[in-house]
Amino acid sequence: MTKAPKRPRDFSQAAKFVIDVATGQVEDREPAPIESGKEYAQKGGLKGGPARAAKLRPERRAEIARKAAKTRWQKQRDRQT
Repeated sequence: MTKAPKRPRDFSQAAKFVIDVATGQVEDREPAPIESGKEYAQKGGLKGGPARAAKLRPERRAEIARKAAKTRWQKQRDRQT
């Protein structure tokens, strides 16, 4: 995917940019997920988490949860200082 062009600072260049966008010569925004095909990738990602959790042993899930909670508490403590 190409990056959107930087907006010009000069008034004349900005006016030309607006005309180019209006006529469709330049894209002003990123394509929507449906337009870019991300919709299907998202559906696969939504299935992956529950599938992984079902495969893990309860001890391993608890270990992962403890590590996540510890990290959250650490981040919260860092923000307060």
